[in-house]
Amino acid sequence: MTTRTFRIMVRGVFDGLCDEQRAELLAAAPEHDVLRAAFTREGHLSYDLSARAAFTFRFLDEGEAEEDILEATERAEQTARSWLAGRGYGYKNLRSQAEDLSQAPLGKRQRRAANASAAN
Repeated sequence: MTTRTFRIMVRGVFDGLCDEQRAELLAAAPEHDVLRAAFTREGHLSYDLSARAAFTFRFLDEGEAEEDILEATERAEQTARSWLAGRGYGYKNLRSQAEDLSQAPLGKRQRRAANASAAN
């Protein structure tokens, strides 16, 4: 069976942060800049508190069947909740979006490469 790769984004909004928590997040902001965002197994957090209180965790997971995306999404959400709770950060409006890369449309270069290898 083929391994499927899933990209999962868990989004939310920081809520009820005290001044100390806000300062902590602002101090760590360079390592959580959206320009450094990446999908990782442990999850990568990005935010820009100077613009708004929203955040995004990006996770990379795998499964063998199409249904495994549901479990992967639940794991991602739980990891995000645990990270936030472990630091005492309040949040609201947590929602997830998952993509099975095996079902993603191919870009122009990928289509060209696939057509070339099929012709050989």
